Amino acid sequence: MASSTFNGPVRSENGFQSISVNSSTGAVTVNSSFAKDVVLSTQSLSGAGAVDVLNTFTSLTTTGAAQALTLANGSVGEVKIIVHVVDGGSAVLTPTTKIGFSTITFTAAGDSAMLIYTSAGWAIVGSNGVTIA
Repeated sequence: MASSTFNGPVRSENGFQSISVNSSTGAVTVNSSFAKDVVLSTQSLSGAGAVDVLNTFTSLTTTGAAQALTLANGSVGEVKIIVHVVDGGSAVLTPTTKIGFSTITFTAAGDSAMLIYTSAGWAIVGSNGVTIA
């Protein structure tokens, strides 16, 4: 199906999906689904590394102590949710540009943070169990 551009409201009885197609294999990946419930795209991150800005949700598995996590600048209005799902140690998130904090430390399964990117950087919307410094 070709791409379509719409002007005005769009309605669907059975929902919408945001997809990507692998140019080499033709494999289709569903990034987000929009129906009665919204299912956001997910990054599974194990150990230290970059929390991506492509997926709304990051499922974090730690594999050692004080693992360094980075978060690049996003787009204004972008929401990022990070949840520590498997506890193998701790992780310290340091976004490139942030408002009112320097780091967020995840130490136990269930720790979570929700951020939004503004024209001034990442701002914390909510958190559970994390240490904010």
